[in-house]
Amino acid sequence: MIYEDKTAVGVSVKRSRNIEFIEQKQRVELIITSNNIQLNNPTQTVKAVIIQNNNLNNVITNIKPQYTLGNQLIYRYDSETSFWAGNEFLFFENKDVRAANTGIQFIDLKDLYHNYLYTNIPRAKMPYTYNPDINGNYLITNVDADDASIEADYVWMHFSLRGDDFLINKNVHIYGNFNNYAIDDSTRMIFDEVNNRFINTMLLKQGFYNYKYIVVNDDGNVDDGAVSGDFWQTENNYKVLVYYRDLGARYDKIIGLGEAVQ
Repeated sequence: MIYEDKTAVGVSVKRSRNIEFIEQKQRVELIITSNNIQLNNPTQTVKAVIIQNNNLNNVITNIKPQYTLGNQLIYRYDSETSFWAGNEFLFFENKDVRAANTGIQFIDLKDLYHNYLYTNIPRAKMPYTYNPDINGNYLITNVDADDASIEADYVWMHFSLRGDDFLINKNVHIYGNFNNYAIDDSTRMIFDEVNNRFINTMLLKQGFYNYKYIVVNDDGNVDDGAVSGDFWQTENNYKVLVYYRDLGARYDKIIGLGEAVQ
């Protein structure tokens, strides 16, 4: 990302003020300070973009300042800058393909190594439990490699989710930054009626991975909290991009970048 460092962007994450969603949502407040640039008519020329956990499917765009205070632009919205909080990501690690590392129940060697994860349990109806993660990201690692980026092996990862009644006939997918949060046939879980669970197998490089399960509704919208739940206490990463198009200009430029973790 290329940007001009013209503003300081203060970002804070707070609990929603809306009583209806106070347990499930987080809101983002911003203070943009213009140190060495004159922002002309900022309520029209400045727009902010907020991204949750580097997920470009979960973005709030075109946010205009509520008001100005000296050389500061103030954003203290509620619903306009609120996100469903989600839950901490699940994770596994397979930096050693010959050993059952974190999250892996057992391994098998066929054409390639196969790693079978423990069956996950839907968490939407369970209380929130803090579980440190890396906010949906992944890291390629190999305990035996000098350069894991080129020496790590590919492994067949077997995912498994318990088939609770409220998920039957739902379109369940694996979700994470390991494939830029893409949703397609490769991420779709198949329901195994015999063992009452959703299953999927994906070919991934060795590493440490965050993932979760989501439901895609009939209208194509993602229900991020259907399987994992939404809890305001969840630790999330929020990045803010500040765009500016001066009066008469023909393009937008990024003049600031901010970040915060709930």
